[in-house]
Amino acid sequence: MPHPCPCGSGRELDACCGRALRGVPPGTAEGLMRSRYVAFGLGRVDYLLETHHPQTRADVTADALRATCARCRYLGLDVLEVVGGVAGDGEGEVLFEAKGLDQGRPFVHRERSRFVRTDGRWLYVDGDVTPAATPAPGKSAPSTQPAKPRVGRRR
Repeated sequence: MPHPCPCGSGRELDACCGRALRGVPPGTAEGLMRSRYVAFGLGRVDYLLETHHPQTRADVTADALRATCARCRYLGLDVLEVVGGVAGDGEGEVLFEAKGLDQGRPFVHRERSRFVRTDGRWLYVDGDVTPAATPAPGKSAPSTQPAKPRVGRRR
């Protein structure tokens, strides 16, 4: 039986983010962001680590990702803005909101994520979390996160 992709694209999981989770790199920064959202929901910590740029991955642990995946239930994704991140680009940004429940409490995680293409693959670099209507996972109140070191050049 077909399953809709949790990323909200309207396509079936196997034809959408499931391809990325099976090892077919997404062709756009937005595609990578959507597949990472699905990976959080499915607990695919391996994929989250593989698609995180090594220069900004030092503070990310498999245990912390597992804990977040286990604690949260993701209910919807809205892509609000996409800048670059398509064929021919080396960088891209995606502004999105992910909605869900963190230990039963509703949250909206709003982030402007940055991506770079390295060796033909898009990788998540970092993101700026901005206040949303409700707390993000693991937070007691909406907060901002300081910018992390940049990888590559900004246009």
